[in-house]
Amino acid sequence: MERPLADEIRPQSLDEVVGQRHLIGKGGMLRRLIESGTAANMIFYGPSGTGKTTIANIIAAQTHKTLHKLNATTASLSDVKDIIADVGTLLAPGGVLLYLDEIQYFNKKQQQSLLEFMENGSITLIASTTENPYFYVYGALLSRSTVFEFKQVPPEETLPAVLRALNILKERSDLTLSWEDGVPEQIAMNCGGDVRKSINACELLYEAAEVKRGKLRLTLSDAAQLAQRSAMRYDKGGDAMYDCASALMKSLRGSDPDAALHYLARFLEAGDLITPCRRLLCSASEDVGMAYPQAAAIVKACVDTAMQLGLPEAQLPLAQAAILLATAPKSNSVVEGIGAAWEDVRAGRTGEVPLQLQNVHADTTGMDNRQNYKYPHSYPNHWVDQQYLPDAIKNAQYYRYGDNKTEQAAAQYWEKIKHADGSQTK
Repeated sequence: MERPLADEIRPQSLDEVVGQRHLIGKGGMLRRLIESGTAANMIFYGPSGTGKTTIANIIAAQTHKTLHKLNATTASLSDVKDIIADVGTLLAPGGVLLYLDEIQYFNKKQQQSLLEFMENGSITLIASTTENPYFYVYGALLSRSTVFEFKQVPPEETLPAVLRALNILKERSDLTLSWEDGVPEQIAMNCGGDVRKSINACELLYEAAEVKRGKLRLTLSDAAQLAQRSAMRYDKGGDAMYDCASALMKSLRGSDPDAALHYLARFLEAGDLITPCRRLLCSASEDVGMAYPQAAAIVKACVDTAMQLGLPEAQLPLAQAAILLATAPKSNSVVEGIGAAWEDVRAGRTGEVPLQLQNVHADTTGMDNRQNYKYPHSYPNHWVDQQYLPDAIKNAQYYRYGDNKTEQAAAQYWEKIKHADGSQTK
């Protein structure tokens, strides 16, 4: 079987690794640990194709340990025990480094079973995951490991790996191989920070290249088609989805319509309508609220329309909702008001419902004089001074008018009504 190019040109030293400068750049913590020969249990967390396996290989070579690789999607505890059996033999004279990929697929019991071998020094564990380890890795295992977060590799750092792959293909090729200007940059840009994917794209472009006049030519159009949809990292229910949802919400709150449309487009490209719809509906009350109360109804109408239309037409009402929310005046008085009220309730600061507010059955059993409820519509301006909160918190103030035009108009209206002469008497 022919060896994949991405595996063939895998870096053998830290200086050859692209990206992760925050970890393995000059003075980086992980680089210092590796160069000192320290064998520590680690968890590598980050997207695919960012160098996790490569750096594990380098650590194994640097510490003179025998490297064993398992994937948690298919491995079992018996596989781990088979590896442990090599410890102390000629098969693993310097010890064993176990690289466990996708550790999130090991259940709690399986993860716990690794602790014994980690504690007695039978193995050094490097586990990798594309999901947040603080959610998916058992706490006791986390406490015995150091977490290093790997980042997507920016295009300018991916480019050297792409050029290296293309030049190797050029040397191998029986026919003259060339490429249009911009092809390496297109590959580096469109592969979403995944170095392995970018090298695989080079190999596929080479295999699919047309022969013209006895020469191979890689074109920009082929590169764009091959890398189509690759630049976006999205995993429904995973960190990438929640990061994008957070970015959309914060862009709406920050009144940046361009950023809001960008993050909305990411969801649309991934075919996810539910997540952005929920964020838009939430933002209408959380971030716009009383500054423009009609926003909630408009956004609800846009969301309903989008769900009826489906993609691709759903992009239009959702974009309308995003632009409306991003450009609308902002107020968080709704959030602060209900938050303060709920905090009192949770703390037990409640009290009995005032008699005059209790259920109307009191009026129908001959107790109406004792209840003494004042019907606001019977008073001028439909308002009368009356206690509504329980005695224990009768002076609590949860809602405070925001500093926007709509809420200030309401504040001025009620200030005038509540202080008008004679408005509090029937």
